[in-house]
Amino acid sequence: MGTIHRSGTLKKSNDGARLIIATLIGLVLGFFVGASFPAVSLTKINLPSSLISSSLDVASSDTHSSNEGDESLESVGSGSVPKVYVPTNPRGAELLPPGIVVSQSDLYLRRLWGEPSEDLKKKPKYLVTFTVGLDQMHNINAAVKKFSEDFMIMLFHYDGRTSEWNEFEWSKNAIHISVRRQTKWWYAKRFLHPDIVEAYEYIFIWDEDLGVEHFNGEKYITLVKKHGLEISQPGLEPNNGLTWEMTKRRGDREVHTDTEEKPGWCSDPRLPPCAAFVEIMAPVFSRKAWRCVWHMIQNDLVHGWGLDFALRRCVEPAHEKIGVVDSQWIVHQVIPSLGNQGESENGKAPWEGVRARCRNEWAEFQSRLTKADEAYLARSGKETF
Repeated sequence: MGTIHRSGTLKKSNDGARLIIATLIGLVLGFFVGASFPAVSLTKINLPSSLISSSLDVASSDTHSSNEGDESLESVGSGSVPKVYVPTNPRGAELLPPGIVVSQSDLYLRRLWGEPSEDLKKKPKYLVTFTVGLDQMHNINAAVKKFSEDFMIMLFHYDGRTSEWNEFEWSKNAIHISVRRQTKWWYAKRFLHPDIVEAYEYIFIWDEDLGVEHFNGEKYITLVKKHGLEISQPGLEPNNGLTWEMTKRRGDREVHTDTEEKPGWCSDPRLPPCAAFVEIMAPVFSRKAWRCVWHMIQNDLVHGWGLDFALRRCVEPAHEKIGVVDSQWIVHQVIPSLGNQGESENGKAPWEGVRARCRNEWAEFQSRLTKADEAYLARSGKETF
């Protein structure tokens, strides 16, 4: 009896072991078989659509509830980004949807608080720039008072001194840019890009040594618009600092666009310096004209000599759209302040090196224009300008 009992127990133990081993082998085989099949999508299984829809809704609801209150700045707008390529966008912005592209800017001052839409109580329509040193501070103060709130003031400081200007209330709302020993054309090329000043109808690029007793900014703009001038300047008082007949003020009219010069000075009465000409001391550009002039300014052109003879390339017909406003006139005080910013070389005074640079620039700029014309005409077969 005892022997038979021990034999039955052993048999049951062996059956249990076989069952466990068979189960393990089945699990292993099932794993490898399952891994060898491709993933199956719900959309490829013919399940009732109502069942799929309700399942997805439940999953979405669960996900939303688990993330609710957990949203961070990093997660905002981090969904799938549509692929965009718009070749008509500005260069470099082709990957953006057109509705978000802002290709131009302005110089309007913005607050650090409040609603952006409430930042600007008034948007100036015109931009006035002066290139200044502290010695002419009170002269510039008098000039700024000739412009209303419709004009934004921008000062380029060539002497590096800016804090002293805070004594004037208007200076707190002006734009101040300070780089030592640079001229207005250097500044203009780098800080007055057409896309930055697009908000302004007219851009004044003036020197600091101008007397403005007989000038009013609003009246000047009215006359420029009335006579359709794209590039202009106020008439100059003829008793001081006058180089060209074209820019001399005439007392019998509002505006003039041509003049008579010394014999042999003008090859054509419609060309500079008899027409299509203003000087570089106090030019005023329309938004459209400035876009062209900015592109013509060379990176190493600082004094601007020769630029005034080339301005006619940027408006058409130039002999009608470039002119001098006689009834709003200024005085050129001829203060050689920039000359003092030079350095003495080979025993020469600082102003002598500055003057030599001016003359070299004129010759170099004219040479570049001539070569550019010749290269263009050679390719296109067109006639000369």
